[in-house]
Formats: sequence, structure tokens, C-alpha cells
Amino acid sequence: MKRLGIMGGVFDPIHYGHLFTAEEARIEFKLDKVIFVPCRQPAHKRENDLSAPEDRYLMTILATGNNSFFEVSKVELNRPGPSYSIDTVQDFFKKYNSGVEIFFITGADAFLEIDSWYKSEKLITLCQFVAATRPGYDLNRLNEKFKKIIKIMEIPALSISSTDVRRRVREGKSIKYLLPQEVEKYINKKGLYRK
Repeated sequence: MKRLGIMGGVFDPIHYGHLFTAEEARIEFKLDKVIFVPCRQPAHKRENDLSAPEDRYLMTILATGNNSFFEVSKVELNRPGPSYSIDTVQDFFKKYNSGVEIFFITGADAFLEIDSWYKSEKLITLCQFVAATRPGYDLNRLNEKFKKIIKIMEIPALSISSTDVRRRVREGKSIKYLLPQEVEKYINKKGLYRK
């Protein structure tokens, strides 16, 4: 049975924090591959706050291209409406005829709101959760019910954020070494995040 990591997110833009987290999860949990799944419309954000889905998809392709264990899926981009994690997990079970064990990789902060996720009670029965967190993060903030089922993974690179990258671009500051050079070039070429 394949061990598959799914890393969802808006990736606006993808940065080294995402990539390092995925690689750490791949090694620590002996995953056969990690699939990055850019979402079309996150359930908790307005769509017009995001860059175009195609830009976010292409930046993710550029960022992951040199790691043969990474793939990028358009499954959420091709699905209309809000992107629900449970739909994505079920799509991957169908794709692999259930012959896969799924590890859902996300930030520990996301688990603070997991009760609000669409069909979260069913979702937690379908896959294992890997919560990436910064060293020293207060895990007592996590819901006791979910604290028992998730696997915690400390990642120092999580101090990089997409929000900060966008702010730096808007303020004309350097984003070098926060994300892959190919992504930086794409941002500059397309003029993303300047306003």
C-alpha cells in the first residue's frame, strides 16, 4: 500500500516553509510521495483575496520541479466552489482504488479550527494528520480530541509566511532566499503582489 502525503494550501506564493515541511514529512513518515494541492477557493477566505488559480498552480509546479518525490495536483482547481479537504481525500482514494494510506499535512494552526472544517468528523477517520509547527509552539491550544490523533512535527522554517512574502513584494523589499528563485522570477515577470 502506498503512503501518500497530501499538502493542501493556497500557495500564494509557495515558499521554502511549505517545501521544507513537505520534505520533512516525506522522510519522517516514509511517504512514497507528497502531492501539493493548490485550492481553488478556501472555505474561510474570499476568492478575490487570492492570486489567479493558474498563477498559484504554476508557481507550485516551478517550486517542486526538482524533487522527484513531489507532485502537484489540479484536483481542487478543477472542482467548482469551495475546496473541501474531505472531497480531495476521497478523490485520491478513488484515484488509487483505496490502495493508499493518506497523510494530510497542514499547519498546527489549522487544527485550532478543525471543528469548523466541512465534515471534519468523517475526515479524521479517513486519513492520518500531520501537524507542522514551530519549535516552542503552545500545543495546549489544540483541541484535546484532535491532539490524540494528530502527529506533531516541528519545523523551524515555518517562520516564513506567504503573507510576509506578499507584503515584502508590495513594499519593494527582497524576497530572495524565502522561496525558490524560479518562483521569485515568476512573481516579478507577472507583477504579482505589487498592490
